[in-house]
Amino acid sequence: MNGPEIHVEFAPGLRLFVPRARPTGTARTATDGVSTLGHLVESLGVPLTEVGTLLVDGREVETGYVPTGGESVTVRAVGHPQRVPGAPLRFLLDVHLGTLARRLRLLGVDTAYESTDLGDPALAALSAAEKRVMLSRDRGLLRRRELWAGAYVYSTAPEEQLHDVLDRFRPALHPWTRCTACNGLLKEATKDEVADRLEDGTQRSYDVFAQCTACGRAYWRGAHHEQLQAIVERAVSRSTHGG
Repeated sequence: MNGPEIHVEFAPGLRLFVPRARPTGTARTATDGVSTLGHLVESLGVPLTEVGTLLVDGREVETGYVPTGGESVTVRAVGHPQRVPGAPLRFLLDVHLGTLARRLRLLGVDTAYESTDLGDPALAALSAAEKRVMLSRDRGLLRRRELWAGAYVYSTAPEEQLHDVLDRFRPALHPWTRCTACNGLLKEATKDEVADRLEDGTQRSYDVFAQCTACGRAYWRGAHHEQLQAIVERAVSRSTHGG
């Protein structure tokens, strides 16, 4: 693109998307008098899911604003907590975020996830159809226009991923109420009701069970319960005390 240039300054948290803006956080880019500011910001590498307020020469504008040469643009990061209007808060995760999906479900957060790669068009369509916030580290997926809403997952470590999502969206937590395998709701179950899903040792050692109302999977406080309990306690503590 050739034409007059604009000066763009990015919030510190967005600079990882714009290598050319490091270390000062600023970049210059040409404008053609037709392309929107949202398009220009994305062309520099920042998904609009991560953009909060846009300022042009100090005044707030929308992503559809068409900049002209000589203007100075400030790109702020999305605010926390981020509100997603118009639908109950629920998530859709891509194939690379399986551990995060299971931990969100452990906390009772409505989280859709497929262990096979559906492809970007199908994921974006599902996000729109079910009004779910798409969580991904795929910037191309997050730039798809049909998304209901989306958010970039900044870390590769599941513990940090979980904390970042909880801090950004502050979902209501209802631990131990969802199936970590399929996202279905759990109900209390007697040993007899889940007997056909238990091995002999489990039947002898445990008396308190829950069962998924969707897939029928049985749950009990087994060998990994303390580890899962620690994840829940940390998440609830951060949620209660604001991280």
